[in-house]
Amino acid sequence: MKKAVVTGASNGIGKAITHRLLALNYHVIGISRTIEASHIEHNNFEALQADLSLPKETKELCEKLQKEDIFILVNAAGFGCFAPHEELSFTTIETMTHLNLTAPMLLTNTSLRALKKNGGYLININSIEALRASKFAALYSATKAGLKAFGDALFEETRKSELSITNINPDMTESGFYDELRFDVSTKENEKLLAEDIADAVAHILTMRKGAVVSEYTLRSLNFGIVKKLKK
Repeated sequence: MKKAVVTGASNGIGKAITHRLLALNYHVIGISRTIEASHIEHNNFEALQADLSLPKETKELCEKLQKEDIFILVNAAGFGCFAPHEELSFTTIETMTHLNLTAPMLLTNTSLRALKKNGGYLININSIEALRASKFAALYSATKAGLKAFGDALFEETRKSELSITNINPDMTESGFYDELRFDVSTKENEKLLAEDIADAVAHILTMRKGAVVSEYTLRSLNFGIVKKLKK
């Protein structure tokens, strides 16, 4: 059975992708800070706890994954903080940069030989913010644009192999991503994406003819919507 690794697998987009890969008959190693096997009850699911915002835990995870014969790596873990850049703490800047950009590059470095050997798939869950400039998103946009640039360059680097690399750029998606933010997705169906929409994109990528690669996959809601939360 082919093996997939999904970061951020405990909720939101990562969890939806994990469920979809299990339905497609992959063995999935799901990674997050708090994940347990009981969170996704399936014989082909394996939980690994790691806080990918911490360099030490990221390195330890990479050492574990070196022993795995990985066919799919989905870098889905990430977080955002949207505020004037001068108001961000050093800790926020360092943590977001490591989780959103450094950790995916380290995990890819660890998995790349297996991914190339197996003719597998590297899928980076970026953001619409990787493609545009928005106020109060300088740090988040930089991390996501950096991950997109990494995927684009790696695609060119590995084109002599059978590895497929895709950057997925979702717009605002209903998930726990907004729990600590001052805004949220709209409640209207046409003004938001669902995590399952991104899982659909992953399934599409995996079921295409291997000779064709969707190197960039952008998903937008039909209409624009955003909800500002009431101040507590």
